[in-house]
Amino acid sequence: MAEASAEAHIGAPAEKIWARLTDFTSYAEWNATHTSFPNGGPAELAVSATYDENMKLMGFPAEVTWTVEELEPARLLTTRGKGPMGVNLAMRYALTPDGDGTRVRIEGEFTGAAVSLMAGKLKDSAGAALTESLRRLDGLVT
Repeated sequence: MAEASAEAHIGAPAEKIWARLTDFTSYAEWNATHTSFPNGGPAELAVSATYDENMKLMGFPAEVTWTVEELEPARLLTTRGKGPMGVNLAMRYALTPDGDGTRVRIEGEFTGAAVSLMAGKLKDSAGAALTESLRRLDGLVT
C-alpha cells in the first residue's frame, strides 16, 4: 500500500472551494494528475455515482473508474477507484472552516500487487501531485 496526503489553508470559504472541487468541467485547471473524463463527470454527484477518469500517475497514463463513497457538501468527498493492473485507489477531500478561510486536506491511498513494487516512488509522486493540486486550487478560488 502507498498513501499520500497534502494539506493547505486556502483563504476562501468552504462553499467556494467545494464548488470548484466538484466542477468536473474544470478539473484540469487544478488537479495535477487529471487528463480527461472520457464520458464526462458524474451525471449527478451522489453516493454510489460512478465515472471514469483518465489520469497520469508517475508519468504513466491510467484509466480509473471511480465510485463516490462519502459525500457531505462543502465538507467531505471520498471516492474509491479501480485502475489498471489491479490497482485500487481512494481519494478523500476534507474541507474544514479555519479562521478566514478553509483547511483543505487531500488523502490518497493506493493498493494492489503492482503498488508494492513501486510504493515509495508512488507515495512521493502522488504527494507532490496533491501538493501541486492544492496550490492550483488556491490560485483559482482566492
